[in-house]
Amino acid sequence: MTTPDRREPAPAPTEVHQDLDALREHYTKPRNRATKIEDRWHELRLGMAQRRGQHVTVLSLAGYGSPTWVRIFSRVVMAPDTDFENGRRVAKVIADGVRGWRNFVSAPVPFAQVSIVAAGQRFEVAADRGGIVDTVIRLADGVRLEPGWQEIRLEAPGAQPVTADVHIISDDATDGVICDIDDTVVVTKLPRPLLAAWNSFVLDEHARTPTPGMAVMMERLLSRSAGAPVLYLSTGAWNVAQTLTRFLTRNLYPHGPLLLTDWGPTEDRWFRSGQGHKVEQLHRLAEEFPHIRWTLIGDDGQHDPMIYADFARKHPESVRAVIIRELTYSEAVLAGGRAERPAGGQLLPTSRDGDGKRAPAVQQVGEHRIPWIYGPDGKDISESLTAHGLLD
Repeated sequence: MTTPDRREPAPAPTEVHQDLDALREHYTKPRNRATKIEDRWHELRLGMAQRRGQHVTVLSLAGYGSPTWVRIFSRVVMAPDTDFENGRRVAKVIADGVRGWRNFVSAPVPFAQVSIVAAGQRFEVAADRGGIVDTVIRLADGVRLEPGWQEIRLEAPGAQPVTADVHIISDDATDGVICDIDDTVVVTKLPRPLLAAWNSFVLDEHARTPTPGMAVMMERLLSRSAGAPVLYLSTGAWNVAQTLTRFLTRNLYPHGPLLLTDWGPTEDRWFRSGQGHKVEQLHRLAEEFPHIRWTLIGDDGQHDPMIYADFARKHPESVRAVIIRELTYSEAVLAGGRAERPAGGQLLPTSRDGDGKRAPAVQQVGEHRIPWIYGPDGKDISESLTAHGLLD
């Protein structure tokens, strides 16, 4: 007697809508070998996800802008519907506590068609070849968004519509904060070569350790100026954006957009430059908000001091102060040593006071005197900021 086959039929392949003009433009221009390999890998993963019956999912990420324009961030991936709710991974023990590598399992949808609805207007955009949306929409003349946190709507064919928070920065804002993540707001204690892979593929946000006192210090900085924005600038990949957002929220850091990058190859190299990404984003923010003086926060375990010093030399009017978290001896060893002090006469030397604390340096650029504050944690930095009139 033949036993009936009780296996469920395979799901029908799901439909994916891609921007054909963007797709055609990409594949007709010259590409290096690394780009071709990654493109082929994305195609294979997308095809497998379709055959498994997974669905297009738009991931909701925070953005920023002014009353007349908004910079939108999002990722478009293939995933089971049960994994996400309103574009965010479902906050259950089994889902919220998953290892970071699951963020990389979801297949991206290259050049996905995405509709953005803001202030009653609709904008049609396309994701890049990695499924990442990083675009600026400009509202029609006479249409403005109110300063503060607003919501925009993201739609894609075959996906559930989602909402995303965007921080609309007032034209009257005068202060803001740009903050690094690894070793600045997060204590990693990992060898630098392994840091990115460990944080992305292995560690979940429950196991990350916040830097003591940094959240409170940043909140106090922002409270000095109504509507002051905070942006988190990191060399981390967009794949871990939601994990990092949950970590920052859970540890009471001020809510703000993440400025992350794509690890994929570029036209001239196998991996993108993390330093180049930070430099590019800093200069972009200076151009977008010339009326804001930023407090730059980083650590002395990598290149932050040199990047910030160079930015201050080129845009002294855009820098209010620089805060450098000093790593402990063990953290510095794991980070590959401490960053070199910025050289040149424009940064005056620091000294130690009677308690052994480092007095602030001053970077002189023309008529601008930019204080540099050092400290091992938020409490120590707050005391230095208060002592020098930079914090109430």
